[in-house]
Amino acid sequence: MYMCLRKILFFGVLLAGCAVQAQQQDKEQARQYYEMATEIMTSTRAVDDARELMIIAANFDTTNLKANTEAGIMHIRTIQKEEGVKYLLRVYRQNPNFRFDLEYQIGLSYQYGLNFDKAIEFFNKYKIKASYNANYKGKDRVEIKEVTRRLEECNNGKEFIAAAKPLAITNIGQQINSEFDDYAPVVNADETEMIFTSRRRDGNLNENVSDDNRPFEDIFVSKREAGTWQPAQNIGNIVNTRFNESNIALSPNGNTLFIYRDGVGDGDIFTSTRQPNGTWTKPVPLPGAINSSFRESSITINKDETMLFFASERPGGLGGVDIYSCIKDKKGQWTIVRNLGPGINTEFDDDGPFIDYDGKTLYFSSKGRKGMGGYDIFKTTLMNLEKREWTEPENLGYPINTPDDDIFIVGTATPNRFYYSSVRNGGVGYSDIYLISEKKDAPQPETLPEKKGIQPIKFILEVVDAETKQPVDATARMRGKDNTVIGSASLGTGVYEFGVMSTIPKEYTVSVELDGYIFENLKVMLGRATEEPQTINRRLLLRKVAIGEVSALRHVFFDFGKATLQEASFDELNMMVTMMKQNESMQVEIGGHTDDVGSDVFNKKLSQQRADAVKRYLTDNGINARRIKSIGYGEERPIVSNDDESGGREINRRVEFKVIAK
Repeated sequence: MYMCLRKILFFGVLLAGCAVQAQQQDKEQARQYYEMATEIMTSTRAVDDARELMIIAANFDTTNLKANTEAGIMHIRTIQKEEGVKYLLRVYRQNPNFRFDLEYQIGLSYQYGLNFDKAIEFFNKYKIKASYNANYKGKDRVEIKEVTRRLEECNNGKEFIAAAKPLAITNIGQQINSEFDDYAPVVNADETEMIFTSRRRDGNLNENVSDDNRPFEDIFVSKREAGTWQPAQNIGNIVNTRFNESNIALSPNGNTLFIYRDGVGDGDIFTSTRQPNGTWTKPVPLPGAINSSFRESSITINKDETMLFFASERPGGLGGVDIYSCIKDKKGQWTIVRNLGPGINTEFDDDGPFIDYDGKTLYFSSKGRKGMGGYDIFKTTLMNLEKREWTEPENLGYPINTPDDDIFIVGTATPNRFYYSSVRNGGVGYSDIYLISEKKDAPQPETLPEKKGIQPIKFILEVVDAETKQPVDATARMRGKDNTVIGSASLGTGVYEFGVMSTIPKEYTVSVELDGYIFENLKVMLGRATEEPQTINRRLLLRKVAIGEVSALRHVFFDFGKATLQEASFDELNMMVTMMKQNESMQVEIGGHTDDVGSDVFNKKLSQQRADAVKRYLTDNGINARRIKSIGYGEERPIVSNDDESGGREINRRVEFKVIAK
């Protein structure tokens, strides 16, 4: 189609002749370009190619109302939605009644450009027109209900932008993103591999295209080396076929890839397993009750692979796409499926679920809740799965959400660090993949004297109170896996600079402690130091110690079915030792929990042994045993029901600590 477009443009230039050189508005040339653009849309629906020709037509003749209207609407259907207003206003100023929904289309373009006041102005103008012409039933009529919703989105947008969150939204670059759609990222635990979906032309194994003249979906993979994502490669023809394939989840161990495959119009979920040599097996349908004769489009699985959430268009839901849960039974089968209910689902589409590492926090995207437009991302916390009880979903706000589609969020082992798909201006293509992180607004140190040879990587950490967002003077340390301590310098209250000289990529632990606050233990992957200066900024929020505060120990691991602490747990537990030494009156309860596989007696015993193992580690490191209460709850305090017949089951093998005195 690109070659075809070049030929058409060349043909148009020949027709234009001297009139183009003289920059005169040639109505005849505008008409010809308009007809060529219309023909492309009629025959192929290739909106990108048609838009380029329609823009030429509109600019040749600003009085050609058809060309300018179509140029504006085509912009709204592509990435540059806010630029459509330029062409639509040309039409509106000449003939506001040229198209019945003209004011609505202008409002849309303003909304996508975050100009909410102007959007509200034109939506209200259209609303008045539609009310006075209630009997008009043309195809260009937009119902008042839809306009009212748009007005709500604009008011929400003003509210969210006024309370913008201190986050950095970073496009991860052209090594992964293309000029086409790139979305649905999944990453492994240490963020060294990303698997994602793309409709790019380069590297796509399918020569066929959809009716919009873009390739079918293929799955791509990128490796991160020395802190930099490498050029994405097609995952291969074992996984990708001549139809649509989209990765939708990666198991916590990184060895099972969940895939959406649409071969005959009703998409299902498949799985592929990574082999020891790194290759993937041929995808097979996910067994159990997940797939139906209707479309299942996305999925997420918890850390222990005992509970999953997925999106489906099956009948009996609350809207077009609903989110469902499914629990693995004692035989290891996915059996009873339950709709999450009106606490999560709406009459519109709800999709893209992701269950966080704590097993309780669910992120998802919705078109039906209080948002700015399109899909907005929300989060909620599980209270009781059997009763379908969740906390009220919270919109993640601006700048994460925009008036366009924001979806397919996935978390990492590092708190407040996510990847997701977003359609926003300034990207590489249509939907791009972005990184959400703490805003890099820490004060910069004075420039170090220039010197020859390897330059240290400067890691600058700002520590602030989670409630007040004010800097706090904490103790911050960085060390390597071999316990090598990295030197640091204070740049002011709550701001610390570490200099890393390693010439190979390494993982570091950043420990932050402060009397009266819950400790934080971050994993940071840094690339290799080079002759070029490198600076990485991070902002960390510390929570105050409070009675009743419950915190999951993210990095405490046991051998399967045992109470043996793995070595990877020691960093997290050492942080807890430090916190309790800093807060001498603090007392905690260590709660051990198991799943319901096995007898009640076994589970109670195992959970007690695990809680005791954590307590023993703390006491061995100088904490008085009287300050620690260890309880094995077994199945007594499930987050979700243990009644297997009702489809419920406790989140598997979790350890938490609760502040009971301070």
